[in-house]
Order: sequence, then structure tokens, then C-alpha cells
Amino acid sequence: MTQIKLKRVYEEMSGDDGFRVLVDKLWPRGMKKEHLHYDLWAKDITPSSGLRKWFHSDKENHWDDFVTMYQKELSESAEVKKFIDIISRYDVVTLLYASKEPEHNQAKILKAYLDMMLKNE
Repeated sequence: MTQIKLKRVYEEMSGDDGFRVLVDKLWPRGMKKEHLHYDLWAKDITPSSGLRKWFHSDKENHWDDFVTMYQKELSESAEVKKFIDIISRYDVVTLLYASKEPEHNQAKILKAYLDMMLKNE
């Protein structure tokens, strides 16, 4: 089964990162494209622009609803199914995100969703 890890884009690349996937819709601030080593930029499985903007308008109070709404978007997305087909070929996949918040970010929700889907395959 594929092991999924999380890592901020600003952390050093490691030999045990495996297949590295950027999972932010926007390019990370201050990061030059030649300095971020990634194998895939999965923009199509990130939260919709409307959901992302709504969440950022009040992160503290919107978190629980954001989790539910993003999970719903993931479950209805054909792109997520394609993404799972891609990553299931790798032993280790590292999801790269830019958020400064390690607990309340969309990559953590995505990881939990992918772990559940891969377990059920």
C-alpha cells in the first residue's frame, strides 16, 4: 500500500520522500520554480477557489465546516480518482503544501481522504 507523507514546500527534499506532489492551487510564495523539486502539481484536487477563499476569511471558525465541504468536493471529483490511480503505483508519496499551519490545512484533509481511499482499494 502507498504510504502518504506531508511536508511543507520550504523543507529540504529528502531521499525518502518518494513521489513528490504539490497540492496547492497557487504557487508557494517566495519559492522559485527551479528550487522546488516535485514530480506533479495536482491543482485539480485542491479545494475550489470559492471554498478556499471562504475558509481563509475566518480560518478559526470555518475549520470544521471546511473539512466537511472539502471532503465532499474530493468524493465528487473525477480528478481525485485519476490521482489515486497515479499515486497507487508508488510506495511513498509526499504531499507538499505551503501553509504555515501544520494542523489546519487542506493537505492534511487530503492525506486522510487518500489514506482511506487507498486502504479500501
